[in-house]
Amino acid sequence: MSLHCRFCEAPLTQSLCDLGMSPLSNANIRSEQMGQMERFYPLHAYVCHACWLVQLESFEAPDHIFDDQYAYFSSYSDSWLAHAKAYVEKVTGRWQLDGNNYVVEIASNDGYLLQYFVEKGIPVLGIEPTANTAAAAQKKNVPTLEKFFGVDTATELAGEGKYADLLLGNNVLAHVPDLNDFVGGMKILLKGDGVITMEFPHLLQLIRNNQFDTIYHEHFSYLSFITVEKVFAAHGLTLFDVEELPTHGGSLRIYARHTLDDTKAVTNAVMAVKNKEIEAGLNAPEIYSAFAEQVRETKRGLLEFLIRAKREGKSIAGYGAPAKGNTLLNYCGVRGDYLDYTVDRSPHKQGTYLPGTHIPVYHQDRIAETKPDYILILPWNLKDELIGQLSYAREWGAKFVLPIPHVEVID
Repeated sequence: MSLHCRFCEAPLTQSLCDLGMSPLSNANIRSEQMGQMERFYPLHAYVCHACWLVQLESFEAPDHIFDDQYAYFSSYSDSWLAHAKAYVEKVTGRWQLDGNNYVVEIASNDGYLLQYFVEKGIPVLGIEPTANTAAAAQKKNVPTLEKFFGVDTATELAGEGKYADLLLGNNVLAHVPDLNDFVGGMKILLKGDGVITMEFPHLLQLIRNNQFDTIYHEHFSYLSFITVEKVFAAHGLTLFDVEELPTHGGSLRIYARHTLDDTKAVTNAVMAVKNKEIEAGLNAPEIYSAFAEQVRETKRGLLEFLIRAKREGKSIAGYGAPAKGNTLLNYCGVRGDYLDYTVDRSPHKQGTYLPGTHIPVYHQDRIAETKPDYILILPWNLKDELIGQLSYAREWGAKFVLPIPHVEVID
């Protein structure tokens, strides 16, 4: 079957990595589903040689992936809430936002970010397709439209005069199968002198730091600045600033405006990030060709550690039940024979089982009750926050294990 790029429609001929068959990464299993058939899909990332967009083939419609039982709630990470609050302070000051402005967030989840604009008396609208997270946002007095975003939704809102002074989205650009419809919608909804900010994991860091576990079916695209610049330019939008962030193992925050808006000059940071990507080789095939072997070596290293620990009679628990963890565990073939259980702060995940591996998810108190010898940190991007929360485990000599970029044991 011939595959084509979701942005430029060029044929996809180069593989980045093949992670085998995997279930949807946030589709946790409830007890009553344990005896039912579970769907697995190919998890194979490709590289477009025309625009350098790294991408997955689409197997499931977004309304199936992001349904009313969506398990990810942003507000259960303290560090992510702090990140959101700092962002609100920064953009409110930079763009002098007040009660006369209108802020729209795409994929606003449970209101984790917009709540801070609401506190400042700035009118907001969240656009969120998952019913359970949208309902949680409404409880925080964050007005939320329960819809997917694209040209149709943008046209509807524009028809009501709801143009955005600030249009933002965190970790959503990679989640949309139709990039052109999504960015085209942003073009429609943005006020003439408005600003777009988007945050997304940086492809350069994914490759350099072997973050293959961030590849899962919800993430249709894996983005570099040089590719995103092309996508936005195709829709009459110019990237005029960019920041490199530590979140999610290394992310970019881009700032965009209408191309015809000449009030916002392109900063030096734009060329600096582009040059960094070009020097790294993100606009040539060689860097992508070497990635697959890095992934295989990480799998070998993790399995070697788990096998050795189990032969020594050690107990191993997981901490966290993130989407990335499910990619890692399914690709490496890690099930209950290696990982006794995992825990998570989110009550929406507690009492469920991880997709594919069926490892049980418990309340975090389970760690203190069972006193495991090793704790595998699955959301490694939050390692400092989580190891801090788990400092009590050192009382019985527990050690922490980080799987990415390679297995690391921390006393």
